[in-house]
Amino acid sequence: MAVVETNVEKKSSIKWLSFGTLMLGAGTIYKLGALKDAFYVPMQEFMGLSNTQIGVAMSVAGLISTFGFLASIYLTDRISKKIMIPLSLVGTGLLGLALSTFPSYSMFLVIYCLLAVCADMLFWPTMLKSVRLLGNEYEQGRMFGILEGGRGLIDTITAFGALGVFAAFGSNESGLKAAILFYSAVPFFIGLISYILLEPDVISDTNAKGEKIGKNKIALGGMMRALRNKNIWLVAFNVFSVYSVYCGLTYFIPFLKEVYALPVVLIGAYGIINQYGLKMLGGPIGGLITDKVLHSPTRFMRIVFVITGVALVVFAFLPHRSINVYVGVVSTLSIGACVFSMRAVFFAPMEEINVPREITGSAMSLGAFIGYLPGAFLYTVYGSILDNMPGLSGYKTIFLIMAAFAAAGFLLSSYILGVIKKEQAK
Repeated sequence: MAVVETNVEKKSSIKWLSFGTLMLGAGTIYKLGALKDAFYVPMQEFMGLSNTQIGVAMSVAGLISTFGFLASIYLTDRISKKIMIPLSLVGTGLLGLALSTFPSYSMFLVIYCLLAVCADMLFWPTMLKSVRLLGNEYEQGRMFGILEGGRGLIDTITAFGALGVFAAFGSNESGLKAAILFYSAVPFFIGLISYILLEPDVISDTNAKGEKIGKNKIALGGMMRALRNKNIWLVAFNVFSVYSVYCGLTYFIPFLKEVYALPVVLIGAYGIINQYGLKMLGGPIGGLITDKVLHSPTRFMRIVFVITGVALVVFAFLPHRSINVYVGVVSTLSIGACVFSMRAVFFAPMEEINVPREITGSAMSLGAFIGYLPGAFLYTVYGSILDNMPGLSGYKTIFLIMAAFAAAGFLLSSYILGVIKKEQAK
């Protein structure tokens, strides 16, 4: 009995050690690619970038991410996480060194594209697959919720660290370079640590009949099964709806600066809380409500889609020129918390809708491919709206577009619940 208990404890320790390592990587790998979150205004002032240029960089990187997710449908079930995770983190750190030189805009675009390859082709789908397989069918909401919350904590600590470095160097050009170098060093060293701590995946080389078969053929077979599974596509388009709303959260930052005249340093702090700190709140709460109260991530998302959509419509029509700044700050943070609570669990329905575990890598990659597709075009759309419709009217348009995506998500979530009910009745 003691031996059995020891083995169980060992497996549990390995499980949470792996989970913690994945969470550390998830909380740091996107910092350079999302430099705008805390340093949107300094990027404009010291790197000479316009709203449109930043939007184009994000969209081009998003397009590369899209093709990266497509490639990862094959890669995640073929290559072990012990290789994919460290490679992506170390590569991100090295690219940050190049970004700290304030390169030309064309080179800036190249670096952003390569950052997308590291984060979205090599790291993210592999991390999602690993997290799903670490938890059983009753833990999916909590696992993904804790991941998002822990990632938010790491995000916030790292981002405030970079903001502190920026301020320590004078909140000027040198400060921005130092902050970028800080963002580069963190994932680099986590990558080295992950190579030591992560266990290699056991990749099967036999089919269901026990016959020897090449790993390439198995990976391709899993990819084709995922592409033919309609339930994966349903989950993927639900993720698409959430992510479309999420993309708009970035523009709460310049909105508060232009409309409410928040100082630059406070804007940076708000950006960190809005993009990272809310994960600590929304992630665990979303996961807990999903598993303990509603027992369904899809049902949870349907409810929050309604709340978010209504809140965005109301917020769009508030008299922002005549109300207190705290109304704007609290309102935008509340909307952000709702969105992050959905982001925490939007891949959890893969278990609820009975996606086979043996094709988890391909399923998560396909879900990421479709789900994160808004990153390939919405930043350009939103940025262009602001440049062509200056002032409050541009932001109002963005908020209403976000509300429309929330409405689409509500309709899709309702349909998915119908599919789940039919399958449970069989």
